[in-house]
Amino acid sequence: MELKNIAFLIVLLSAAGIFARNASRLIAWLKVGKPDNRFDRIPERLRTTLVVGFGQSKILRDKVAGPIHAGIFWGFLVLLFSAAEMILEGLNDAWSFNFLGPVYSVITILTDIFCLLIIVGTMMSLWRRYVTKVKRLQVEAEKVEAGMILLTIFGIVTALLVQNSLRAPVHGEDFSWAVRPVAHPLGKGLAAALGGGAEIAFHVAFWMHALLILAFMNYLPFSKHLHVLTSIPNVFLGPLQPTNAMAPINFEEEGVEKFGVVDIEDLSWKSLLDGYTCTHCGRCTSVCPANQTGKVLDPRGIIVAIHDRTMDKAPLILKQQQGGELTTEEQAVWDKKLIGDYVSPDALWACTTCGACMQECPVNIEHVPAIVGMRRSMVMMESQFNDESALLPDIYGNMETNAVPWGGFGQADRANWADGMGIKTAAEDASMEVLFWVGCAGSYDERAKKTTKAFAELMQIAGVDFRILGTEENCTGDVARRTGNEYLADMLTKTNVETFQRYNVQKIVATCPHCFNSLKNEYPQYGFNAEVIHHTQFIKELVDSGRLKVDRSKLSKETVTYHDSCYLGRYNDEYEAPRATLENVPGLTILEPARAKDRGLCCGAGGGRMFMEEHVGDRVNVVRTNELLETGASTIAVNCPFCTTMITDGVKAADKADSVTVRDVSEIVLESVVRPS
Repeated sequence: MELKNIAFLIVLLSAAGIFARNASRLIAWLKVGKPDNRFDRIPERLRTTLVVGFGQSKILRDKVAGPIHAGIFWGFLVLLFSAAEMILEGLNDAWSFNFLGPVYSVITILTDIFCLLIIVGTMMSLWRRYVTKVKRLQVEAEKVEAGMILLTIFGIVTALLVQNSLRAPVHGEDFSWAVRPVAHPLGKGLAAALGGGAEIAFHVAFWMHALLILAFMNYLPFSKHLHVLTSIPNVFLGPLQPTNAMAPINFEEEGVEKFGVVDIEDLSWKSLLDGYTCTHCGRCTSVCPANQTGKVLDPRGIIVAIHDRTMDKAPLILKQQQGGELTTEEQAVWDKKLIGDYVSPDALWACTTCGACMQECPVNIEHVPAIVGMRRSMVMMESQFNDESALLPDIYGNMETNAVPWGGFGQADRANWADGMGIKTAAEDASMEVLFWVGCAGSYDERAKKTTKAFAELMQIAGVDFRILGTEENCTGDVARRTGNEYLADMLTKTNVETFQRYNVQKIVATCPHCFNSLKNEYPQYGFNAEVIHHTQFIKELVDSGRLKVDRSKLSKETVTYHDSCYLGRYNDEYEAPRATLENVPGLTILEPARAKDRGLCCGAGGGRMFMEEHVGDRVNVVRTNELLETGASTIAVNCPFCTTMITDGVKAADKADSVTVRDVSEIVLESVVRPS
């Protein structure tokens, strides 16, 4: 082994040792989080990792930045071979992967191609960040670091390309443009220009390549580019369907002193890993309805705050666990609060839990559970509300007393909408094809009751043998759960599950996507596993099976635009059933808004925002309604009672109430079906 090889070995071992020390610290800090089993359903996790992680499916949703980043990512996967070969060559000049024969030729071709793509990609990224100044990338504290990282990547790849191009003139390696399509012509040009200095240039390029990689590796644990190491594991460990089901709290567990997320030790270790993994790309913030309408909520900022608090407090937690005493400065850090010092309470209350942030995040970070977790501690531990959420204690009181969020109603009134329709309750006859879960809005809100009656009439026309619970139906607990009152949600859920089990309910249909999501995805956590479908899905089933027949003589002249509700769409991936149902209406013209399906904008009512005020910025429902009005449609079709209210208010705000109507899908279909003679 020559002196240069010994020097390389010393540098390599030193860099590896420093990296191992820092990596072990990061892993140890994760352990302050709560346990969370993320090693279940391995086949699904592997499939998600291949599609989202290696396939970059979410990255590619951005048609400009997506291909740039994907090219750099795939390029670095290919360049791992070059990095490994660099280590071999540093230890012994004669070592390489050329013994792989034809496979090595494929590697060298891909290396050259991706070197070029990465160089172009870094230049385009620099241009987007510093020249065109893409809004979501303009974070003042990150301007210098982002540029430095991009220039480091540029330097690594350029050094590798120069090194490979000079292999032939320096070492006499015989390769053609066919196996090194970029390095071959570049090498000829460099050799001619450098003459006898080519060998020096080769060794400079080698050491530049090696040192930049080793320096970059040791910079990662302290930078936002830690995601280079954690993104693939985070995708593998990420949420599976249902992605937005809130984990319940076991209130019967002994010794529990805190409910919800008070500080980082109350988050799961996976949430702390989310903090490590955040790429700071801002995709989550760029689609957040609250942020885009001027609220203080910044989903990226929430995750960055979790990261920062972890870095500040986790070492202190471990120090205390090991019997160490905190210094005055450390105690000051310890005494800070996650909610207040790192995360704004107003930001937490602004969230509509629409899930757009999680939909867009390229590394499957879970923003919504973290936000709801912090809401839980504010509500159940501190009774902390802001001006906009000040009415929530009254809402909770209504649900505790009458199992409905609105005041002025009682359980005795819950089935009044069905008077004169001949609808049986489960108590009258528990033998049924399906239970119709009406929901609070569908039972009490005057506008929502029109949807309830329309859907019930459709089922009667189709001959569906259905029942309702009537006065035995309670709120599903969605509003309580999403606003942080998990104790109340737990109570309501258990009451409903007992009722379902008493009547041996096997199938439920719901007109409210919030009820639908709770029953389908969260009630199984309480041992209830019936089939749960949304009413638009059931209508499609009835039409497809011929139980509902469309009257082709009734030609509609309506132009309709359809609004995707978040809890049916993003939460449950149902976009086609409502559209297919509308397409069955003869003569109906459907006009898609600019933002539709999984890119659709929230109406603003989710996450309990239906029962809060909105004082800051533009109103989310008005912004969304204006997008729908831009289609020129005469009717806005919806599938949710909350959306109905919010979009109707938006139409009134736009002074379009005389020319544009807001109707549920069931109401539109009811006008087109063949009725029994």
